[in-house]
Amino acid sequence: MEIPSKYNPAEVEDKWYKYWMDQRFFHSVPDEREPYTIVIPPPNVTGVLHMGHMLNNTIQDILTRRARMLGKNACWVPGTDHASIATEAKVVAKLKDEGISKTDLTREEFLEHAWEWTHKHGGIILEQLKKLGASCDWDRTCFTMDEKRSESVIKVFVDLYKKDLIYRGVRMVNWDPAAKTALSDEEVIYKEQTGKLYYLKYKVEGEDDFAVVATTRPETIFGDVAVCVNPNDEKTARFRGKKLIVPIVNRVVPVIEDEYVDMEFGTGCLKVTPAHDVNDYMLGEKYQLESIDIFNDNGTLNEHGLHYDGKDRFDVRKEIEQELLDKDLMEKTEAYTNNVGCSERTGVPIEPKLSTQWFLKMEDLAKPALSAVMDDIIKFVPEKFKNTYRHWMENVRDWNISRQLWWGHQIPAYYLPNGTFVVAETAEKALELAQEKQPELKLEDLRQDEDCLDTWFSSWLWPISVFDGINNPENKEIQYYYPTNDLVTGPDIIFFWVARMIVSGYEYRQEPCFKNVYFTGIVRDKLGRKMSKQLGNSPDPLDLIANYGADGVRVGMMLCSPAGGDLLFDESLPQQGAGFVTKLWNSFRLIKGWDVDQTIPQPEHSKIAIEWFRQKFSQIVEQTDSHFDKFRISDALMNAYTAVRDEFSGWLLELVKPAYQQPIDGKTYAELIDIFDEVLRFIHPFMPFVSEEIWQYLKERKEGESIMISSWPKSTGYDAAFLQKFEDAKDVISGIRNIRTKNNIANKDSLELAVMPGDKGYNAELNAVVSKLGNLSAYTEVSEEVGGAGSFLVKSSTFFIPLGELVDVEEELKKLEEELKYTKGFLKSVMGKLSNERFVSGAPEAVVAKERAKQADAEAKIKVLEEQIAKLK
Repeated sequence: MEIPSKYNPAEVEDKWYKYWMDQRFFHSVPDEREPYTIVIPPPNVTGVLHMGHMLNNTIQDILTRRARMLGKNACWVPGTDHASIATEAKVVAKLKDEGISKTDLTREEFLEHAWEWTHKHGGIILEQLKKLGASCDWDRTCFTMDEKRSESVIKVFVDLYKKDLIYRGVRMVNWDPAAKTALSDEEVIYKEQTGKLYYLKYKVEGEDDFAVVATTRPETIFGDVAVCVNPNDEKTARFRGKKLIVPIVNRVVPVIEDEYVDMEFGTGCLKVTPAHDVNDYMLGEKYQLESIDIFNDNGTLNEHGLHYDGKDRFDVRKEIEQELLDKDLMEKTEAYTNNVGCSERTGVPIEPKLSTQWFLKMEDLAKPALSAVMDDIIKFVPEKFKNTYRHWMENVRDWNISRQLWWGHQIPAYYLPNGTFVVAETAEKALELAQEKQPELKLEDLRQDEDCLDTWFSSWLWPISVFDGINNPENKEIQYYYPTNDLVTGPDIIFFWVARMIVSGYEYRQEPCFKNVYFTGIVRDKLGRKMSKQLGNSPDPLDLIANYGADGVRVGMMLCSPAGGDLLFDESLPQQGAGFVTKLWNSFRLIKGWDVDQTIPQPEHSKIAIEWFRQKFSQIVEQTDSHFDKFRISDALMNAYTAVRDEFSGWLLELVKPAYQQPIDGKTYAELIDIFDEVLRFIHPFMPFVSEEIWQYLKERKEGESIMISSWPKSTGYDAAFLQKFEDAKDVISGIRNIRTKNNIANKDSLELAVMPGDKGYNAELNAVVSKLGNLSAYTEVSEEVGGAGSFLVKSSTFFIPLGELVDVEEELKKLEEELKYTKGFLKSVMGKLSNERFVSGAPEAVVAKERAKQADAEAKIKVLEEQIAKLK
């Protein structure tokens, strides 16, 4: 079989991925083996592969492939999330381009467009993951809005409602005016923004006086219903018990007193707008104040905004500033920087807004989920995220689970004509419940709630619902695959998803939904900036795969990706990975290029080399298994990387390599092929494609065989003392090579080596290895120094290489004496500076220290040169 001179990643990757799929190696069904289950964090159907996905799914694939090779029944479940807000925005934008407004369509018509868009774009990211080598069980692909997952979501809503854990009420919510929906607290991100602090004049009713109120949002005065002062604040005492007139609006409002007002901030007078501020809302409830909602759902002002009716909130801010100035109702403005809550999805500033929403009570549900993590029943890697989790779970708020969208799971609440409602899994069941109240009702008399459920309300069930464990809690698959083993995700969704999955696991299975959570870091550019489309600093992952191969990209990403630590990505990383692939391929071609002679006895150096590598490899496998147990996957890869690059391709192959145009003995070759087989299995989880390609070439494989279903190497033990002796031998070989380099002695020229054992004695057990790689003609033991020789120290033994005719002594002396003369001249100039008191006392301390370091270096170098010259003379 002819082996190509160059490795072609694109050709190899397509070939083997198709082979794996055709042979159904990724597919899992319950059997007698130990299961290893991992569920993919479902990417949005709107998404395409980005660098974060690359990192996350590379880690998942490494874990899955290794588990499969350990003999476990590995099941990696893929799928996508319907992403209510993001997908609806995409569909609305597409319709707008076609001249269609969402408001012109019925819900059913809009959903037809949404499903059409999802079928067209929804599977793109999963297809892209195949390019990475992801060994998912694609037969199990799930979608959060497919039939089984949708049934699960509705069933859970009804169940929680019956348990009195879901309720409907008017609450202050985070409103996204762009998406026109409520958001949970976790979907709000805070951005530092520079704006103004406006000092407004609120006239005192019936007096020639006014109170000054500071606000960053003057447009909200249309919702003001009171002004609050601290009862202990003397500077605002004159306003107690009086009434003030809201600027422009001319609404007369009371002055109320509450210690909530910070006397040190602003003017001490706080405008109270219960409909548009969380804290004001609490004051409003406490003092039974009216709430006036001044905004339309799209962020424009409504009729309460008077002549600003229909105008955007930010346009109004500019215009109202001018009106206040014109009417002498503003004392001043100041530049002001504060954190503004923005929608995670659309990026626009959110509006606190009173709204009727559905909520899930979280306090009791959170308790078992908190204990599970704090007691390490579910382990977080790294552990630092336990504190983040604890803080959130101990202060958990009720979850706003309704969204004012059409794309998603429509809330299964049905309203009767009298305004009451029933909750049921289907309209038919709802009618039965409704007829218990009003027997004459018909199906058309019921109106289903227009809102849909928060996307996370489906993905929180993911580890259970992918195995249909909600609809059929005793089915064979949920019993076998659940709980899942490992979750790999980013810490940014620890509250959105991780915590809620743990909650649902305890609520619906009374056990954890996974055993370990591995938090990846954020992929950043080499300047430390988070990669994003906006910054233009994120490469296209598919371009990287095209340029460097999937294995190269996987290795590049994992070499510096500690758990929970950010990855500073640079294109040199996949270049390094691709270089590693090439090194492995060239090592394979080197071995396959040797002629084999079964009649040649095995040389001693080869025998030692084979024994050493087997022991060294056992040690590396043991260390790597430990790294995997601790989720130090980057360290595990580095072990594999150095095992192949340094120990296998470097030392082992150099030791067993036959002389130029000579054959290799049959015993060494057979043992080397077996070792290479193990090495390939060892690196397969990290580099699936190149390992499969070489493995298939290595021995004549039969149809249906694959490295991915072979066994992970086992450590067979090792002798630490023997391995240390080999490390000492490496140091001797390095010493010989250094002398060759320093004295321009070619590798083909053989050398004599003498050793003067130190106080620990010298072990000559590995002389054959040193002789082979040092190209030695003689190896002797001496009791005193050898003159005219290059020397080096390893541990307590001194090694000498007589240079004799190998070097031109006169030429070497001349060179050393010239270097000595130069170094002494350099030292003289340095000492000139240091003997100058003005320089020493006047120059910065760091500058003087640098000169003293130069002095020490020069003096040390002079000593070495003088010793070398003495030896040659």
